[in-house]
Amino acid sequence: MSDDTLLSARDLSLSFGTLRALDGVDVDLWPGEVLAIVGESGSGKSTLLNVLAGRLTPDQGHVFYRDPDGHLADLHAMSAPALRALHRSDWGFVQQDARAALRMGVSAGGNVGERLMAKGARHYGEIRAEAARWLEMVEIDPGRIDDLPRIFSGGMLQRLQIAATLVTHPRLVFMDEPTGGLDVSVQARLLDLIRRLVGQLGLAVVLVTHDIAVARLLAQRIMVMQRGRVVEAGLTDQVLDDPAHPYTQLLVSSVLQA
Repeated sequence: MSDDTLLSARDLSLSFGTLRALDGVDVDLWPGEVLAIVGESGSGKSTLLNVLAGRLTPDQGHVFYRDPDGHLADLHAMSAPALRALHRSDWGFVQQDARAALRMGVSAGGNVGERLMAKGARHYGEIRAEAARWLEMVEIDPGRIDDLPRIFSGGMLQRLQIAATLVTHPRLVFMDEPTGGLDVSVQARLLDLIRRLVGQLGLAVVLVTHDIAVARLLAQRIMVMQRGRVVEAGLTDQVLDDPAHPYTQLLVSSVLQA
C-alpha cells in the first residue's frame, strides 16, 4: 500500500457455500478518485463493495483504510463501535433502494439532520438551516423540509439519500447502483447531480454499477468483474474504448448493440 492510498485491499476471497463470490481480489483507491466496479449480476461486484465497506467479512484478505491523520486501520480488525463511528464520520453509503436507507416516517429535514446529530451537532436552528441548504443542493425545494419521504418520487428519494449521506462531508462514499430502477430521464439528472457534487466536495467514491455508460460518465478508473475475479482494470476510457479481455469486450459490445 503506497503512502497516499486512501483504501487498499489485498487477496480478498469470500465464499457462500459452494459459490466463490470473491476470489483473490485486490483494490486500491486514492483520495478524490472515483472507481467503478462493473459486471453482470452475480459477478461479485456488490459483494466486493460490502466487504470494502466493512458490511461483510472476507474469508481471506485484508482491507486497510488511511485516516485523515495518515494512520492505517485494518478494517476487519476494528470493533463494531469504531466501524459505526467511521461510517458516521469519514464514510458514507448510498444504496440503490433509498427507502431502505431513509427513515420514511421522519421528515426530509430530519433525515438529513440525523447524520449531523450523530456527528455531534446539537443546535436545532443550525441543523435545520444546514438541512435546508443541502435539500437545495440536491435540487429539492427547501420548502419541503417538513414533508415525509413517503410522498416523494423515486428520484427525489435518491437525491434525499445523497443529501443525508454527504451533509457531513465524508472522505469516502460507497455507491451501490445509485441510478438503478429509475427512469432514463431521472437517471440522467441524478448522474449530473452526483458528478457535480463529487467534483465540488473532492470525494473518493467506490461505485458499483451494471451500466457501462454510468461508469464512463462518473469514474476515472474501472474494474471489470466476472465470477468473483477482476478480469480487467485500468483507466475507464482506455478499458472501454479498447477492451482486452473477452468478457469486457462482450460487455461493451452489448451496450453498443442495445
